[in-house]
Amino acid sequence: MRLRTVGLVFVCSLVASGSAVAQSFSGDARKVGMGGAGYSENLATRMIEDERPYKAIVIPLGILQAIQDRDRFNPDDKQNFDPALVLEYAASPLHYVIGREPGGARGKFVRDVVNGEVSRDLNSYRGFNPANHLKAEGLASPSWGKTIKFARRPTGAFQGIYIGVGPYLSARTDLNIDQALTDVLASATPVSIPNRTFYISDVSAGQLALAVTGGYRARFAFRSGGPRDGVYVGANYSYLRGFHYDEATVNIRLDTDSTGLVTLLPVTIPAQVDYRYSKSGTGRAVDAGIAVVYGGLELGFGANGLGNRIDWEGLSLRRYTLRTLVASADFLNQRLPGPTGKFQVKLPVDYTGSGAYRWEKISVVAEAANGFQGTRLHSGLEFRLGPVELRGGAGYSLDRWQPAGGIGLNMGQRFSIDVAAYGSTTNLERVMRPAIAVSLRFNRRS
Repeated sequence: MRLRTVGLVFVCSLVASGSAVAQSFSGDARKVGMGGAGYSENLATRMIEDERPYKAIVIPLGILQAIQDRDRFNPDDKQNFDPALVLEYAASPLHYVIGREPGGARGKFVRDVVNGEVSRDLNSYRGFNPANHLKAEGLASPSWGKTIKFARRPTGAFQGIYIGVGPYLSARTDLNIDQALTDVLASATPVSIPNRTFYISDVSAGQLALAVTGGYRARFAFRSGGPRDGVYVGANYSYLRGFHYDEATVNIRLDTDSTGLVTLLPVTIPAQVDYRYSKSGTGRAVDAGIAVVYGGLELGFGANGLGNRIDWEGLSLRRYTLRTLVASADFLNQRLPGPTGKFQVKLPVDYTGSGAYRWEKISVVAEAANGFQGTRLHSGLEFRLGPVELRGGAGYSLDRWQPAGGIGLNMGQRFSIDVAAYGSTTNLERVMRPAIAVSLRFNRRS
């Protein structure tokens, strides 16, 4: 194992932490333009979403942009390979990000870390200014299945059993970079740093499992009201069969000598990685939600991950150590006794509340959530002016606000084009850059 592995873990942590907004993976430019509101993971509000009067298809501008930079994706090309850029595309794959530039001080620093060829003069990386503490976590758990409905009523009311299956993929990272190191990197002029020590540490973990889900769905219609009015209820119980757990604890130490250059042969260990993993686990998770639709008003509340856990067994542990950071050396690989018994991993319970009101020409939507990434907020509005729809909104996550705006062009009753612009921080420096999303909207007959 070379320093390249440590570098990739380090870069993944940075980019994952910068991926703060849900819009990065969302295809519906209409909702992106409204601050990302409307992507609630509440089971009941998703039942309402299933009845929305349109289907959106994304235009993958980010992929088209990546094709232009494909020469930066070859790890065998040490001069042009830019793993930071690769992972920025991975963090925001669908949308076009303005100012997404390869190379520079950031590219040089990351490339040298990945290749195990750190420059002895840390001043050569000035101009790259990552954040000191970045923490990120998330869960992707789409489920594909079918609701078997019974007790149907002419009002649209029903009860049903849901059966589905899908992947269960979680990831988290907690990265810390010495403030003194970022001060050097951010300095406008060369800095003298004799006999100094700088630290970089990160703990990253991921789980991959299969979720087999059984659930309950119901809609209780009001005696009077529109075709969507009523109370929606949903609940899921998922059996989780774990296939892979990985956890890497990375500690990097940069020591400088009396001349201010990185020490060639430090007396301490400059890089150490403790890596533990398992290939077998079992667990469970419960999701529940309720929503109400009455006229133009929609309200919802959901809780995902109640009692979630996976018990991993047969954990293995390896330790990788390196004696120098500047000579592209190999790691010393040690197999250590793994923890005995089972190791339990729990994820935060994610609570979501949402609300929307739709007038004849105006819609207002808002969401608040707490769990993954702490507190998250999304809000937006839409003005419908005949063939043109104007939108605006904002999202808040990881202590940052991301503004958004957009326009919809109705080309007829059945087809529309939606364009949105928003602020993206999916880069190592967490600098906000404008991003563009485009999708095609196919409207159903009313």
